Amino acid sequence: MTLLAGIVVVACGLALIAFTAVVFAKPALAERFLMSFASSTRAHYVEMAFRLLVGTSLVVLSPGMWQTHVFRVIGWAIVISSVALLLMPWQWHHRFGRRVLPTLLRLMRVYAAGVFAFGCLLLYGVFFPGSRGAP
Repeated sequence: MTLLAGIVVVACGLALIAFTAVVFAKPALAERFLMSFASSTRAHYVEMAFRLLVGTSLVVLSPGMWQTHVFRVIGWAIVISSVALLLMPWQWHHRFGRRVLPTLLRLMRVYAAGVFAFGCLLLYGVFFPGSRGAP
């Protein structure tokens, strides 16, 4: 289980870093990708499934990661927010996205920098557990 969780977290970190590269190399492609979030019932449920997979993987893997408590809290935050989004109509998620997307797209490079930093932080947390925070 821990191995699978590690694979998911590493894949997520690499995907976040790759997304950053796409933002700078092909911004129109990154914009289309972001616009697809919660654009339909299916997109909403696929997004929630990935969020639950990543959040659960962080919770499972966090005891062996650098800054154990931080990654556990992040994992639980992702799981809880995903469950909350699953319990409400997907149209609410879609409406929220329509309100937020113009700002996100305007600040896409700044957002990408944060996504890059989080991707690197995930990879650091997985591959440098010896520098772990207090248990």
